Amino acid sequence: MLFKYHAIDQDSHEREGTVEAPSQDVAVAALQRRGLIISSIESTEKSSLLKVELPFFGRVSNKDIVIFSRQVATLFEAQVSALRAFRLLSAEAENKKLAAVLATVGDDIQGGSSLSKALARHPKIFSAFYVNMVNAGEESGKLAETFVYLADYLDRSYELVSKAENALVYPAFVITVFFGVMGLMLALVIPKISAVLIDSGQEIPIYTKIVIGLSNLIVHYGIFFIIVLIAGGFYLWQLKKTEKGKFVFDGLKLQIPYVGDLYRKLYLSRIADNFSTMLLSGISVVEALEITSSVVDNSIYTRILAGVVADVKGGISISDSFAKHSEIPSIMVAMTKVGEETGELSKMLTTLAKFYNREVTNAVDTLVGLIEPIMIVLLGIGVGSLLAAVLIPIYNLAGAI
Repeated sequence: MLFKYHAIDQDSHEREGTVEAPSQDVAVAALQRRGLIISSIESTEKSSLLKVELPFFGRVSNKDIVIFSRQVATLFEAQVSALRAFRLLSAEAENKKLAAVLATVGDDIQGGSSLSKALARHPKIFSAFYVNMVNAGEESGKLAETFVYLADYLDRSYELVSKAENALVYPAFVITVFFGVMGLMLALVIPKISAVLIDSGQEIPIYTKIVIGLSNLIVHYGIFFIIVLIAGGFYLWQLKKTEKGKFVFDGLKLQIPYVGDLYRKLYLSRIADNFSTMLLSGISVVEALEITSSVVDNSIYTRILAGVVADVKGGISISDSFAKHSEIPSIMVAMTKVGEETGELSKMLTTLAKFYNREVTNAVDTLVGLIEPIMIVLLGIGVGSLLAAVLIPIYNLAGAI
């Protein structure tokens, strides 16, 4: 959003102009960091009932951050200053929310803030991992290389997570369609057929009685099932937002046959990749572990890494601390131990990350290959059994006539 302001500078001169920011509070904060005393500020955009900003459409995607990181790296390699780089990228960004954030970051830099601190003011866009990497790049004087590392890492992470999630979309869709079709048949088709069978007065087989019973249940109490389903879904959604609920759901996610193993490899890959990238950037082991624990996105592994941090601070090696937890496989413990003994921990972790990346890719490819035939067979058995339960008695009735 664009805001028009009137202010007084440090020399008591009146100033006016415009500033772009995602909200009025952010705009005021940016102007105050320039040493201005705000007398008035208002948005230049007229409100409209038709102009509704939906969170989903205003989000900054991982792809946007990858492109931004590569652009920043290119500009820094060309010796463009941080302020000018962010001004240019803000003007060119297609995502309006990202453009506003970059403009605010540019204002903060102009006000004397470091790049990492300016990025840290936007935690929803730039994670703790991202900010600490930039901070390490500032301290080492290798900002361009740091942004290349970040773009490469985010690219790998996005590709891996997308592949894993996309593999689960197909079975979820097929299962949803399956239950939808079965529900419609039980609610609309079976009642008409069951009326014919009941009126015929013939003996109805037990399996047909079960189908008719399910149909009557859905017809008469279906609305209550839907209400209970919606209420249950809402309750689980709210429960997942709590710390205890998230811990339970994250644990269950790892217990699902085959899929749990896929998620486990995904999290291990993320841990190794985060950890190695931060070590290569010169961040300390303890700090790298702390940041990795905050971005692994699974409560189980977050707690494990928090325990490892406490152990390392107490003088225990990373590999010995890893060995205490059954969720950390022996190969990761062994390679971490070798890395610690040889002083090549970051290289060993990079090797581990590549290994688990391949494991996730292979697991996803295998899952995708198995899902389609299994789903087709299950769908055929379900619909076929339902039809057979009502058609067989009808054929018997026709034969008797």
